[in-house]
Amino acid sequence: MSLEGKKIIVGISGGIAAYKTCELVRLFKKSGAEVKVVMTPSALNFVSPLALSALSGNEVLINIFPKVSEESTEKVETKTWHIYSGIWADLMVIAPATANTISKIVQGSSDNYLTATLLAARCPVVVAPSMDEDMLLHESTARNISKLREMGYWVMEPESGELASGLVGKGRMPEPESIVKYADETLKGLRKDLLNKNVLITAGPTYEPIDDVRFIGNYSSGKMGFQLARAAAIRGANVTLIAGPTSLETPKNVNRINVQTADEMFEAVKNELKGKDYVIMSAAVADYKPISKTKGKIKKTEATLTISTQKTTDILEYLGKNKNNFKLVGFALETENEIDSAIDKLTRKNLDLIVVNNPNIEGAGFGTDTNVASLIDRNKKLVKLEKMTKFELACIILDKIQD
Repeated sequence: MSLEGKKIIVGISGGIAAYKTCELVRLFKKSGAEVKVVMTPSALNFVSPLALSALSGNEVLINIFPKVSEESTEKVETKTWHIYSGIWADLMVIAPATANTISKIVQGSSDNYLTATLLAARCPVVVAPSMDEDMLLHESTARNISKLREMGYWVMEPESGELASGLVGKGRMPEPESIVKYADETLKGLRKDLLNKNVLITAGPTYEPIDDVRFIGNYSSGKMGFQLARAAAIRGANVTLIAGPTSLETPKNVNRINVQTADEMFEAVKNELKGKDYVIMSAAVADYKPISKTKGKIKKTEATLTISTQKTTDILEYLGKNKNNFKLVGFALETENEIDSAIDKLTRKNLDLIVVNNPNIEGAGFGTDTNVASLIDRNKKLVKLEKMTKFELACIILDKIQD
């Protein structure tokens, strides 16, 4: 592992785990990185900026504005150092990231040097949450951490063990060695191996209208497809994302096209297919749609309601039959005999790679930030993966399609 020549900003917020950050800075320096430290004012209660300056070899930045008084006769000077710091860095690591700082990041607050620098940063950002378990599991914190991932931050999982409160649970900041390794892997994953490649990705569910207020749909959140789009854009690809109904934010540098129904998705895919190098069909497209849509709202008058349906167009099958110099990736969600079913789908639909998962396995399925998947290539070579974030899985899929 080497970070030789890399420029890293270490951001420290006001948590007890800040004492570990001295070792983190030392390890980054030992790995060959140039390090600058930024601190929140609260972090001063836990760790000395003098020690961090000595370890990093650079000035520690804390306050946006100089401290002056009406009686002061000293020269007052302020600079937009946070902007230059954000441009300078190859990577920013926030460790520890307290619940308060995480909340500020999500809200876009810039009331201290750390958060102001973060808003100006052009580099990837690794966040290492650290807090008591009850704070970590609180609905607000859980929502904010999930939002961080949606916004494109690399969020490390807190470790379990004895906490500062004396309780035992999840919430410990990962050890400095783990953070350095994660930072190294993050930077290696940012290689521009898809530069100038054109990638088409579908994501989310489709909604097939029954009447003006009801539809046939599914539980897909679109998170897997959006993480694929984000990972591909980071690696230099020109990414077009065709998204069914979802509230997820568009990843940076991604061209997004919104659709509602399977028919709309099919038309969008056909319109965007020209010149694509890779097509990744992660959307959960409805298999059936009502034969006709009822105008207005169907009244609740009968004991039963029968809705006649018909098959939607099989977009993946269409693409397999009309492949023209692009690699095609499909997804299979199976609850039994998943590997055999996925291989059958791979063959029938002329895919180059299929990603299969079982929603009944813990950590997999709709709506989660993690997945447990297996990959099968066109030679029927199987790779079973452990539970990981959907972004990590996206990176592996992008590696695999280039084999």
